[in-house]
Amino acid sequence: MVHELLELLESNEQVAQSERWHPEGNALFHMLQVYALARDRTDDPCLLAAALVHDVGKVLGSQDHAQTGADLLEGLLAPRVVWLVQHHLDLAAAPCATRRRLRGTRELRDLQRLRALDLAGRSPVARVPSARCAVEQLFGLGASLLIDPIAGEPAPMTHDLRKERL
Repeated sequence: MVHELLELLESNEQVAQSERWHPEGNALFHMLQVYALARDRTDDPCLLAAALVHDVGKVLGSQDHAQTGADLLEGLLAPRVVWLVQHHLDLAAAPCATRRRLRGTRELRDLQRLRALDLAGRSPVARVPSARCAVEQLFGLGASLLIDPIAGEPAPMTHDLRKERL
């Protein structure tokens, strides 16, 4: 599974992004930058994983990349990580509706944190780890928290994430 995730990440190195929104360059560099920022701000393995892979769907195109990324990660990473990737643009697309729908939940807090990290990860000169190093660091934190239960490992949450209170 680590190998599949690494391949998926590295495939984004060739994905150019609009300079207007992403002056930092390709999609892989952006995701590594967001991950590096997250490492300084949280020790939550699922949020770190979401930071690392949030734009992985861009390898198949920018349009609807959040859903595409979630589809690519389904069966690889825990449901909470997949959900965060799938919804990481909700606060940009429909901020009021998203806040209302998720009021008082951990998911809203996580989306707010992921959105802030995503917006902060725009420096063309940032120092970032290699994709391999990031994946190895991530799985060193607690692989059982990140692996999808379908792959034979327990995931920490199997209930509806939208109903969990802070």
